[in-house]
Amino acid sequence: MTNVPMEMLNYHTWANQTILGRIKELPSSVLSQELNSSFPTLAHALSHIYAVDQMWYLVLSGMAMGEALQECMPLNGKTFLTVEEYTDTYAELAERYKQWIQRQTDLEQTIILDNPYAGICETTLSNMLLHVVNHGTYHRGNVSTMLRQMGHASVMNDYCLFWYQQPVQSN
Repeated sequence: MTNVPMEMLNYHTWANQTILGRIKELPSSVLSQELNSSFPTLAHALSHIYAVDQMWYLVLSGMAMGEALQECMPLNGKTFLTVEEYTDTYAELAERYKQWIQRQTDLEQTIILDNPYAGICETTLSNMLLHVVNHGTYHRGNVSTMLRQMGHASVMNDYCLFWYQQPVQSN
């Protein structure tokens, strides 16, 4: 049986590395080229994805959401100069997520989430993981659009392509 949250987390990691790999093929100036788009630069978009992924990691690890938001807000505005820095930073966080998920015995565990902006709700660990993936997918779409605005092709990073990147399991 497939562990759907783990599968989605693996997809998220793959998709992030795929789009970063595409950006790495382009002139280094694309990271800081200013655009009239969802984010002022690709670097800002990539930093936002990372900051939110880090914030949710902290929440999943037991930190109060308000505290996690405060800790990660500075990451939202901190941009790197090279794609390699993003690649390394994303990979380190993906490894922490992987280790976290492997320690979990019940991803359907319900928790009370106190979001300082939206209030209190009840959700599961698996739903929070799916949100991390969905958020990343949304903003990778922004990154793809920004690349096109700069005159560069993006790269396909859809979930269905991820399926085809996996080895075929024989029965």
